[in-house]
Amino acid sequence: MAEHVNLSNCDREPIHILGAVQRFGFLVALDPDWVVAHASENVAEHLGRPAADLLGTAAEDIFDHGAIHTLRNMAAMLFGPDAVERGRLDRLTPSGGAMNVAVHVSDGLFVIEGEPAPGGRGDPTSVVRAMVSRVRATPSLAGFLDEATRQVRGLTGFDRVMAYRFDADGAGEVVAEARRGGVDSFLGLNYPASDIPAQARALYLRNTFRVIADVGETPALILPRFDPGGRPLDLSLSFLRAVSPIHIEYLRNMGVAASLSISILVEGRLWGLFACHHYTPRRPTATERTAAELFGSMFSLMLESRLRAEEANYEARARGIAERLVSAIARDPGTMADAARFGSIVAEAIPSEGVAIAADGRITLSGLTPDEGQFRGIVAFLRRSAARQIFTTDRIAAHLPEATAYAAKAAGMLAIPISRAPQDYLVLFRTERLRAVRWAGNPEKPVELGPNGERLTPRRSFAEWSQLVKGAALPFTAAETRIAQSLRVALLEVVLRLSDATAEEQRKARERQTLLIAELNHRVRNILALIRGLVVQTRQNTPDPVDMMETLDLRVQALARAHDQITADPLATARLSNLVATEAGAFLGAAQDRVRLEGPDVRLAPDAFTVVALVVHELVTNAAKYGALSSGGAVSVRWRVEGDGSLRLKWRETGGPPVAAPKRRGFGSTIIERSIPHELGGTAEVRYRVSGLEVDLLVPATYVSEAEVHLAAATPRAPARQESPFKDRTVLVVEDNLIIALGCEATLRELGAKEVLLVSSVADARAHIAGHRVDLALLDFNLGRETSLPLARELKARAVPVIFTSGYGASLDLPQDQRSAPVVVKPYTADDLVRGALQAGGK
Repeated sequence: MAEHVNLSNCDREPIHILGAVQRFGFLVALDPDWVVAHASENVAEHLGRPAADLLGTAAEDIFDHGAIHTLRNMAAMLFGPDAVERGRLDRLTPSGGAMNVAVHVSDGLFVIEGEPAPGGRGDPTSVVRAMVSRVRATPSLAGFLDEATRQVRGLTGFDRVMAYRFDADGAGEVVAEARRGGVDSFLGLNYPASDIPAQARALYLRNTFRVIADVGETPALILPRFDPGGRPLDLSLSFLRAVSPIHIEYLRNMGVAASLSISILVEGRLWGLFACHHYTPRRPTATERTAAELFGSMFSLMLESRLRAEEANYEARARGIAERLVSAIARDPGTMADAARFGSIVAEAIPSEGVAIAADGRITLSGLTPDEGQFRGIVAFLRRSAARQIFTTDRIAAHLPEATAYAAKAAGMLAIPISRAPQDYLVLFRTERLRAVRWAGNPEKPVELGPNGERLTPRRSFAEWSQLVKGAALPFTAAETRIAQSLRVALLEVVLRLSDATAEEQRKARERQTLLIAELNHRVRNILALIRGLVVQTRQNTPDPVDMMETLDLRVQALARAHDQITADPLATARLSNLVATEAGAFLGAAQDRVRLEGPDVRLAPDAFTVVALVVHELVTNAAKYGALSSGGAVSVRWRVEGDGSLRLKWRETGGPPVAAPKRRGFGSTIIERSIPHELGGTAEVRYRVSGLEVDLLVPATYVSEAEVHLAAATPRAPARQESPFKDRTVLVVEDNLIIALGCEATLRELGAKEVLLVSSVADARAHIAGHRVDLALLDFNLGRETSLPLARELKARAVPVIFTSGYGASLDLPQDQRSAPVVVKPYTADDLVRGALQAGGK
């Protein structure tokens, strides 16, 4: 054995195929023809026939006819790979008594496990109902866990019941305990991950209830041990599964003679266990076991709800702190120069002992932090490794060995990028936590040769062993990391203002504000691009496209068009005429000539613009599908500003098919009738005239501004149709988001591309163009830690036209040698790609 070995050797033990069961019950496995393929050697004690006689025998020659019918029904009810059905049979064999049975599927076999059922039928639901009501009444999480362990002990009668919680590495801690007098307490003890090895934790996730009735008994072997293919029977879902020899020795070292485990699952993961120990053999009744298993499921749901509520409350408080931070700056700009005050406010959202800021080459420190030189080393590491991502660690020295020198002040950190380029950061530091972890035995115990051969045996002493954890901080939680993401924009503004100490910084204030808007724009566009990519892929892979998905795609594009018009104008308002014309032009094609617009040059505030955009989109699509534009009619859209400054818009359809009020209100009708009243406080009136639909909308003056120039009667014009520039072409697509890339590929193929080469990095693109002829290239400008500029220059040298794609929109600042290349803004449509290709000279 190697010199440095620990208990992880236990991970090699195949505990799910030990080939034996506990003797308080029996096991019979039937093949798909319901012929016995396996039987436990103790089956004669329960069914009156030895295992050798049962092997190869049909089930109907063994079991009672009524029992066969019930067992087949139980097998038919199995749903999912880990399903188990349990029940009580008054008579399993023609001459036998009542049995409690469980049925599941393993390796294609129907596995039946049974045990004698005592007289009478218990009702576990009433017991569990009382247990749940007592646990639910506890106000704190600690009290919740304590009461749950008391309830489980009261139900099962075990000497000790522990609530055992796993950490991210698989190590565990006893967080609550209920025990009889005279039994040692394990509360607060920690156990290494090797005590419950990985494969055992995996079984606890699949099979949430485990009972070991007697550690000292000899288990009953399963006959035959192997099937004709040489495989043992998989007992992962068996409640009778025999116990690992290593685990038996482990329990004996503790003096435990019987145990019971109930899994605690939170969001599909193994949060912990109720671990029950008894110092003499003990087998709870089937009713007690059913109640305990049901309580475990109910407790898991209640715990998950409590944890989510705690997390939601924390995030709500943190968002309030972020708002207070911005308000404090608005009231007193001097707050930005007070590093101590600034740091204390941030620390209320994400607890920390120190704050450091690197912005525009300047360093600002507050609280317990490394010195300026040491912090510059951290910033250099972040620029190399973290780039634009939130970065957290509870042990800085694991990434920067020189950090050991200042671990007492700053052992862990959370770094928040606060600029578009990987350059500026805000870093929260946590000090070293010298915490005595109470281990139940040494987690790095040397190797011992035990009765089970050359592998580690469980520790023979459970004396408390203290390990002083040095150089590590309290880890940042997932909720804190999410808060850091949401605080990023607010903190960016704070840090930029903190840097505004000179006249030169004042001159750059608008430039930095534009940077912030571009960052937000980038996030929104990428989200929209992902949604559209999902829609395109769903439609591409579904033989019969679903109307719902197509409608969703159109609505997402309507929001994207509205977003484009808001962000394109520095005044942060957008023209109503552009909204209506753009929506008609995007959807109606040649039918645009039948849409007439009249009204003054009115601008809408951003929050009203997106609402009105959705309403206009629904009106346009309804007119095209069912209304005036579906059969040669026309639409008139007129608007005016009332005396109080509010905007009144009138939509009139004429010349179309007869109109009747719909019998059912769909989502589109709901948007038209309720969006403006609900979100803006305006009004909406819809009238279904026989001559055509009439809609009157009123937007309050708060959201309206009117320019001097009035717009004459206008009609949007459709662009001339042209042959696709992608037809019969080989197109290189460089995009690091797979969903967006697949959506782009589908669109290019619809546009006639002969071949589409999908890659996610500059290196992969270079490898492809070395062996392929490329006619046109679509390059995502920002590829995470690199840009596509070097590749664009290489393609330009090869005379390959290039189109850049980006979520930064018009704010993307291309270098001088690439200014002629078109930029297509995400999320893009087929028309956007065609226009970009024509501009690039793709054909």
